[in-house]
Amino acid sequence: MSADEMRPNKQTMSASSHSATRQLQTAILRSVSRSFYLSVRLLPAQLREPVALAYLLARATDTVADAAQIPGTVRMETLKMLSNGIQGTASRDVVVDLVASFVTLQKDPSERKLLESLRHCLEWLENIEKADRNDIRFVLEKIAQGQLLDLQRFDNPVEIRALRTAAELDEYTYLVAGSVGEFWTRLCFRHVRNFASPSEDEMLALGKRYGMALQLINVLRDAGADLRAGRCYFPEYELGAAHLVPPQILSEPERFEPIYRTWLQKAKAGLECGMQYSRAIPNRRVRAATVLPALIGARTLALLDEAGGMALRRTVKVPRREVRGITLSLVITFASRKQIDAIFDRATHRATKNNSAAVL
Repeated sequence: MSADEMRPNKQTMSASSHSATRQLQTAILRSVSRSFYLSVRLLPAQLREPVALAYLLARATDTVADAAQIPGTVRMETLKMLSNGIQGTASRDVVVDLVASFVTLQKDPSERKLLESLRHCLEWLENIEKADRNDIRFVLEKIAQGQLLDLQRFDNPVEIRALRTAAELDEYTYLVAGSVGEFWTRLCFRHVRNFASPSEDEMLALGKRYGMALQLINVLRDAGADLRAGRCYFPEYELGAAHLVPPQILSEPERFEPIYRTWLQKAKAGLECGMQYSRAIPNRRVRAATVLPALIGARTLALLDEAGGMALRRTVKVPRREVRGITLSLVITFASRKQIDAIFDRATHRATKNNSAAVL
């Protein structure tokens, strides 16, 4: 497939619309996610457009789902309609008008601008190459399903509810992120010559676990804020075995810490799948874009490991200067596998060392 074939149809997408696409990629994408924007910038041109569009649509659905000022039932109905609009089964005008009521509630200017640009995103989706459009719709259907499950499970913010089992947490991390690993894999096998040496099925399995690990890191990082909002993603039966109920986690974090560290280790194992996935990619630009979330994730896990139970009481985030440093290292070394492994090892070994010291 030629580069021209992978671009939106020139007869259906005007020059002004294409210019707006560029503006979305450079302005909104950068403002709503600093790390993902860097990953997109590292990608070859033919991958940037479908990846960026899928991400912007996912952020739009997430913004609707997270609008706490609006009753959960309204958010669920709006999310269902937005999902139908993405799937092409609902009127674009109806969807845009419905979501418009969420715009003024956004305190973050970038989130507000994203919702204001929803019409253009949906038009962009209609004009993108068919195979990419189908993949975007498939992954957005999964993501919306996970978001709806979240709204159904945690429908009372004044009561802290826990997921029942580890399988429910796995289901959630797969729907909102493991499916993204699969989406990335299908897209790359179609657009990148000799994308990876393992088979597509092998890479799909690794990509799924990689995505699930990245979402699990988000769960671990945001655990304190989620608990204060009535959401506990840690399985009820694990809490019961430790004689804990969800409200006690914030008041007695030392009793919860062994459960927390078990999930930290599971996230670390998932990141190892991400590293295996990235090492299998010969194209250096795609390798760099693919591995960057794993390297930031490894550093995030190290910071969470250092914080222990205190991670529930404060925001833990990799500083911007470190993210820039990791990105610069990838660029100046052309994403060499040796450099990638060195960055990953520095983060994971630091976490292991600090955890051992805490035990002693």
